[in-house]
Amino acid sequence: MSKTDYNKFITFLNDVANEAAKVSLRYFKKSVNIENKGPKLKSTFDPVTIADKNTEKVIRENIRSHFPDHNIMGEEEAFEDKKSDYTWIIDPIDGTRSYITGIPTWGTLIALQHHGKTIIGMLDQPYLKERYIGTSDSAFLNGNPIKTRPCETIFNATISTTDPLQLFNGEEEQDKFFRVAAGAKMMRNGYDCYAYAMVASGFIDVVIESGLNAHDIQALIPIIKGAGGIVTNWAGEQVTDGGQVVACGDQRLHEQVIGLLNTTV
Repeated sequence: MSKTDYNKFITFLNDVANEAAKVSLRYFKKSVNIENKGPKLKSTFDPVTIADKNTEKVIRENIRSHFPDHNIMGEEEAFEDKKSDYTWIIDPIDGTRSYITGIPTWGTLIALQHHGKTIIGMLDQPYLKERYIGTSDSAFLNGNPIKTRPCETIFNATISTTDPLQLFNGEEEQDKFFRVAAGAKMMRNGYDCYAYAMVASGFIDVVIESGLNAHDIQALIPIIKGAGGIVTNWAGEQVTDGGQVVACGDQRLHEQVIGLLNTTV
């Protein structure tokens, strides 16, 4: 894909993020009705609000207007299959738990895939006015380049997950996470997509999660990779549709984390 195409899509992402922010911020830190979509992993509560639904709606409307032949996959509405080589993947509010508790670590995630490969990803946190955009070879925060930081060993690492008690798929996965976390210098949890932005920015070293969907992770992969990091599943293989995910800022640390996750006790 040409540089002109990349620039066109990045310009669009900035424009659609501005429109989405008008919706998501309208409801943030306000009293809104909260629906429960049902059980998720070890939790019986998976929240959704009018903010999630209306934010996705405005993003879809913008995509249809500018790229009417493109496929659209989102969290809140059905897949729009146009048989295109391009697919937009939307998570209107990643971190709805944070959103409904007034904590600004949620974000709007939009990814663009070409022939099944995610080529551009965006995380927009409009309350903090932080917008992360990444491709395969670069990543930016508000237009300024960002890089992961070197961290060779878990003993020097800051590690994170969204919820170590409810959002792993059973005790075995939970135990594997804590096996890694036990050797870390520091653990800070509960940041949803924002933790991945902190890996890309060089403030956190590793994020370990499970039970993710494509819309939870695809936008974050180019941001991490473009900043110099790596994202795989727990086996060290490519992440496609979600599931178990490890994001690291340093390849050496990633190899150590994968080894710890797969050690038989």
